[in-house]
Amino acid sequence: MSAPAVFIAGPASWNSIVVLDRLPEPTPHMQFAEASWETLGGTSAGKALSLTSLATPVTLYALVGADDAGDRVRAALTAAGVDALWGPGEETERHLNLMTRAGERVSLYLSTPSAADGAIPDEVRVAMADADVVVLDLAEEPRRLLPLAAGSGRPIWIDVHDYDGAAEYHRPFLAAADAVFCNADKLADPVDFLRSRVAAGASFAVCTLGADGAVAVDADGTLHRVPAVPVDVVDTNGAGDGFFAGVLAARLGGASLAQALRAGAHSASASLGSRHLHPLLDAVL
Repeated sequence: MSAPAVFIAGPASWNSIVVLDRLPEPTPHMQFAEASWETLGGTSAGKALSLTSLATPVTLYALVGADDAGDRVRAALTAAGVDALWGPGEETERHLNLMTRAGERVSLYLSTPSAADGAIPDEVRVAMADADVVVLDLAEEPRRLLPLAAGSGRPIWIDVHDYDGAAEYHRPFLAAADAVFCNADKLADPVDFLRSRVAAGASFAVCTLGADGAVAVDADGTLHRVPAVPVDVVDTNGAGDGFFAGVLAARLGGASLAQALRAGAHSASASLGSRHLHPLLDAVL
């Protein structure tokens, strides 16, 4: 029997990270960076890296351009052992992330690919049909895949990140979701939001709480909490994707939601200990 497989569609980017003593005020001024580096980014790339490290078969589908950033993205993920399908983008997604040591972040999107033109590639259709779980992250190409995923009968896992509970763009993703993940940055009442997603048909919903761990609501309405795993934090980028991947890998292995949340916390701690999305990249970049 083959191991359960995951299909992920969404962003893989090339990022510049700048660490500051504080986030910039909205006035003209000068600041000195404490550190800076370039690295792989993108929420789908982060999930694929963590799943690969957990020995969960995964296929990543992302759009990249015929540019230097795209070459770097492809090379880094290939060297890290991630199986990927590359769609053509007019340019590769790039971010400038302004960070503080406390994990605060302002992400400036320098370029973002739109959805691909034409028919959905056959290799993408096959990879989705063969997967046990389909993950569609917030971007135009995954949005285009939503009807195909909904018709496949496969569970669809969605990560809406810092959703505020009202933004229109997220709604078709949430409507299709069997499992919902988010963070608490913009939610007035995370537990109320999680309960609303279960009431709408999700099998469970999870909200990460940074240093306070995570909270989840299952199909029975039971509330679950898990603490964060203590770790010396190097960089917070990729921690949420690591948590998502840890929960997914554990659930595919038959774990209960409570057990999967603990696995997610441990997976997130691995990303927190690296200045890249995952330690798999430490020897690559």
